[in-house]
Amino acid sequence: MGAPPRDKAEGQWWMAAQWAPYQGEGEPVQSCILVQTRFQGKQDGVPVSSTLKAYVTWQLETLEQEEQECLELRPHPTEKRTHVVSHQHGMTVSKTLQEGEAEPQCQSFCYSRAKLRGLLLEGASLLLLRVLARRHTMPPNLVFPAMDTEGNLCTSSYVSRQPGGPSALGIQRQAVGSAETEVFVIERAVHSSSGASTVWHSSFLPNGRLAQLMQIGSPVLMVLQDESILSKSGRFEPQLPFPKEPLDWEEDIQLYSWFLDRKAELQLSHAQPHDPISFAAEFFAHQEPIRSPFASTGAASPVPSSPPANSK
Repeated sequence: MGAPPRDKAEGQWWMAAQWAPYQGEGEPVQSCILVQTRFQGKQDGVPVSSTLKAYVTWQLETLEQEEQECLELRPHPTEKRTHVVSHQHGMTVSKTLQEGEAEPQCQSFCYSRAKLRGLLLEGASLLLLRVLARRHTMPPNLVFPAMDTEGNLCTSSYVSRQPGGPSALGIQRQAVGSAETEVFVIERAVHSSSGASTVWHSSFLPNGRLAQLMQIGSPVLMVLQDESILSKSGRFEPQLPFPKEPLDWEEDIQLYSWFLDRKAELQLSHAQPHDPISFAAEFFAHQEPIRSPFASTGAASPVPSSPPANSK
């Protein structure tokens, strides 16, 4: 995705999610989802970059996550790193701040499991947004425990209002390159313990692909610029997980064998008997005669019989 400050491209934002093995310290390997994002661009003319790497379970529980932000200020570049790892006792948060050649400032603290129930971190939130977008529905009062940029526990809320509501969210029409398509807009807000809130508007295509990402109050706007994923009608054309391949059944041994068997079966079923008269006589000799529906044993006759004469 491109990242223009409303009118001029200044960088790129990239995101991917894939299956990956994960092994915590002293724990067995488990399968989870690896979520990664990367941004490179400029902010007020200063080169900036950020990365996110998160291992998330099916239940959207974060096993480990690392966020890194770099600001190339001269002569004192700044690098901020936040590392979160889950363990049997809860979760450990480690923060590192490196400014120029100075000694890095490090801080580490822990949260107990009792405080982390339902916690949804950044990587897991990106997966949740995709699920909500695919379903085109938003449960009411959707609020989760979260963590702000300083590693403090807070809350995050998700809402998608229909057009005409307090804000123009819900289903909208947006441009993708030179084309236009329908998108589903979701508002996500992180409410820090200090009382301030950071709000994002995310627009998704019908398949859940992110088409636009905007942080309210920020000059940077992430926009999907590749319109090749849209059909000629302007709507999303689903992409298969594997490409279509031409089927050459004559070259496939198994398919060709099935073809020959079916061909022989059909030819046999259409073959004419050598002696049609004898074949017909034998066929009809084995058929049951047509019986009256009233001839069955014990069946009542539909025609009433005459009453029996009185015996003397």
